[in-house]
Amino acid sequence: MRGTLRLVVWCLVAALIALPVVGALRGWFASARWPITQLTVQAEFRHVTMPELRAAVLPRLGKGFFALDLDDVRRAVSALPWVESVEARKRWPDTLQLRIIERQPFARWNHDELISRQGQLFRAPLDAADAAALPSLSGPDDHLAEVVAFYADVRKAFTRTNLDINGVTLTARGSWSITTTSGARIVIGDRDLAGARLRRFLDVYPQLIAGHDAGFQSADLRYTNGFAVRWPQPAAPAAAPPAVRRS
Repeated sequence: MRGTLRLVVWCLVAALIALPVVGALRGWFASARWPITQLTVQAEFRHVTMPELRAAVLPRLGKGFFALDLDDVRRAVSALPWVESVEARKRWPDTLQLRIIERQPFARWNHDELISRQGQLFRAPLDAADAAALPSLSGPDDHLAEVVAFYADVRKAFTRTNLDINGVTLTARGSWSITTTSGARIVIGDRDLAGARLRRFLDVYPQLIAGHDAGFQSADLRYTNGFAVRWPQPAAPAAAPPAVRRS
């Protein structure tokens, strides 16, 4: 009895091994017999578009359901600039399923790159409105993490003011400056003194800004015992129209 059962098991194993070979030789797995005809995509579609997905995927679908290389599909879709990650699956008998996570931009970096919320740099097209809504961070590439951390600290420090920080710059010589959504620029200077200089500025800011509804244009905090502020110039009064004489 055991011998018969063992023989049956071995026959099944041999059949499972031989079936793909026989199927390939007889064309059972050919693309014409089992083509992929359906593509379903789960994505946010904020930046990734169906036309670019089709362009990446369609050239890889000609091998049929069984021969379709899912790793090849993943590589092609992952190469799209706005794709953070992708999962690819086949569903019998004719469907390729994609689940795509898009990159979420956190800020612009040095004007021509973007920082994702995972802290990765990438390049991708971005329309003017979306670009303007992101903070602008600048600095040496090897100080990216430091610039991001400083931006977070500065935004927290200015929480109780009417100033909204939307830009941070670190020069190659280690000097900080920040910008606000109103267009004001604050030069802080030496990174080692940044914390003390900002606290000194913020301690007197409520008294400083009192009576100045238009805000300030710039502030230079690089002084030993204080700082310098530039205020907007008052608009020149409109010229009176020339008098008209009647004869």
